[in-house]
Amino acid sequence: MSNVLLLVPDLLLIVVGFLLCRHTLLNRPVWDAVERLTYHLLFPVLLFSSIAKSPLHPAQTAGLAAVGVGTVLCGVALAYAVRQWPGVDARLHASGAQTSFRFNSYIALALAERLGGAESLALMALLIALCVPICNIAAVWPLARHGGHHYGRELARNPLILGTLAGLSFNLAGLHLPEAVGTTLHRLGLAAIPLGLMSVGAGLKLGGLQAAPALAAAFLSIRHLALPLIALGLSTWIGLPPAQHAVALAFAALPTASSAYVLATRMGGHGPFVAGLVTMSTLLGMVSVPLWLAIGARM
Repeated sequence: MSNVLLLVPDLLLIVVGFLLCRHTLLNRPVWDAVERLTYHLLFPVLLFSSIAKSPLHPAQTAGLAAVGVGTVLCGVALAYAVRQWPGVDARLHASGAQTSFRFNSYIALALAERLGGAESLALMALLIALCVPICNIAAVWPLARHGGHHYGRELARNPLILGTLAGLSFNLAGLHLPEAVGTTLHRLGLAAIPLGLMSVGAGLKLGGLQAAPALAAAFLSIRHLALPLIALGLSTWIGLPPAQHAVALAFAALPTASSAYVLATRMGGHGPFVAGLVTMSTLLGMVSVPLWLAIGARM
């Protein structure tokens, strides 16, 4: 499939969610419940199932792991540095910083399978396993500090971190699920991607960006310009094989996580601002992912 068309199925699911929420009885309260179900159950199950059964091959994927983790850590550092700008609102920064380095794992897994089949899916699952804990720890920190929440308790209750760590532990221990249990978890996980993407569409909003347009531009520039450039540089420097190079670049160019809105509102952040960032990042991602993949293929 052409790089330009890779995200068309995901975009169509987002459009379906947008239309259903605004023009049918399946309105916002319905999608709030779907979003919570996906965030607290379906997506953690998807992470666990994907990571638990994916061959990690540390020797062959060490370079890819270094690129993914290095890119995310650079994103965290850049997002935190924005806080030092004069006049930056502390609550808006605490709420929106996460959108600079978090990534939409629903789109990541769907994209990886179309990009290179089972091999790319396993590689993307590895990056998700390594980077979801880092991203969530970095996302919770400013919100917990600003809102007076207990940092350790928030981390211990984060379903994405728990699902990822459980999958890694299961995999590294060499355990295997009974067939019936594995099939059940697999089917639950499959539901996360379409429901998650439609939830993104149902929550599309741009108005919240008016609270701090310059801050929003900084966060989106980190997410869609700085991170792909960093990943491209690291991949070229390390000399990743073509399949890993494509996965690393696609990973770096992804839209931000739709669950950023859930985390911000649950921890007392500025929900409308984060909803606007998620919306704009999702729209930019439809262009940035195929664009960066095309750039990477020429290098």
